[in-house]
Amino acid sequence: MTNDDRDIDSALREAVAGEVGRERFDLWFGDSVQLRLIGGSLRVSAADQFTIDRLRRLFRDELQTACRSLVAGPVRVEFAVDPALRERQQPEVVAADSRCETEVAASDGAVPRPAPRRFAHLNDYVVGRNNRVAYTAAQMIAERPGEVSPLFLYGPPGCGKTHLLEGIWSAVRGAGQARRVLYLTAEQFTSMFLEALRGSGLPSFRHKYRHMDLLLIDDVQFFLGKRATLVELQNTVDALLRGHRQLVLAADRAPASLAKFGSVLTARFSGGLVCGIEPADRATRLGILDQLSGRLQVSLPEDVRTLIVDRLDGDARNLAGAIHRLEASSRAFQRPIDLELAQSALLDMFQATARVVQLPDIDRAVCDVFGLDPNSLQSSSKGRAVSQPRALAMWLARQYTRAAYVEIGAYFGRRSHSTVISAQKQVQRWMDRREAIRLAHGHCEIGEAIRRVESQIRAG
Repeated sequence: MTNDDRDIDSALREAVAGEVGRERFDLWFGDSVQLRLIGGSLRVSAADQFTIDRLRRLFRDELQTACRSLVAGPVRVEFAVDPALRERQQPEVVAADSRCETEVAASDGAVPRPAPRRFAHLNDYVVGRNNRVAYTAAQMIAERPGEVSPLFLYGPPGCGKTHLLEGIWSAVRGAGQARRVLYLTAEQFTSMFLEALRGSGLPSFRHKYRHMDLLLIDDVQFFLGKRATLVELQNTVDALLRGHRQLVLAADRAPASLAKFGSVLTARFSGGLVCGIEPADRATRLGILDQLSGRLQVSLPEDVRTLIVDRLDGDARNLAGAIHRLEASSRAFQRPIDLELAQSALLDMFQATARVVQLPDIDRAVCDVFGLDPNSLQSSSKGRAVSQPRALAMWLARQYTRAAYVEIGAYFGRRSHSTVISAQKQVQRWMDRREAIRLAHGHCEIGEAIRRVESQIRAG
């Protein structure tokens, strides 16, 4: 190949990248795809039929447009499989994610191009009691992929599962510990599987996903009800585990709550390391808020910090949205960020976050935190393991609902209103003395126990 040919090929690849976006170009037009302008034709060659089918279906128009920017006249696009290109494949370290940010054109007339998605890192993760075990597990996987597989993370939306998956991806990619690393959502896995099924690319699809060194799948609960995809997922999981490869999964519920996946698949999920992530407690929310405000270079007074962490849940997206709102309001009204501005500017966010709490919500949250069976608080049991959480539930019922003493007593095992009043006084004494109380996993100070239950209530 002459220098002129190399220049043409380089210009062609840049033109195609400009049309399809750099992230999609890197994903689909790596060194294993060859682009060659020959006369009035563009020849697109790839190592397998699956890739060729996808390129033809997704990028034919963009390829023609890119060619027209380099040569005059119409250009015919040809697609061909060239097995020799398989030898040119580079280590596959990709993130199959369409949620990318776009750069703003620097000058008039410039065409905005998608920018690579900024993946999170483990050292940016705010660690607290609610997520410490999951974070430690993610560090272990990042340092020694394949040692414990699969890693299954679960927790409510906004608790940091995706951050940990992205952090593992970034760490393994940066250390160069694995040739093939892929992060994608369950929805993307399903879409790619169905496309392969409709075409002739199923063998290539299976070869790709079953030979990953590290495969990370987010939002696993999306697979519920998708029988064909679940069968393919199970075979993929089995192939990865047989090959001692690393699999990391995240869902909004524990494997035991995914019974509709089938006993075999849920057993595979549970056979590695399962880590739950609870809603962020107050200290963790404050840490997230401080990290975000520091990154965005927005200074928040102490009373504003307190207002935000007490009125908004632990979702980092909500906290970041509050900071952006405050900064915009401060500029719009040309006044510093203070408590009055925050109360006004964030009122609708506070109202949206607030939820109507009912007695069953409190019952369920207390049972979760204390590790009790459902209906325990409504039973006749008077043992300390039940009577203490029941007293706390009655106290919380007075804080969060408008229920009268009689109604609260009736709900929690048909007890009298005087029992509820006694429970109120008892919890207040615990708080005054900062007494420890027994939870599902050890003891903690009463104030922390209350915060954990409140976090569960907020999470629903």
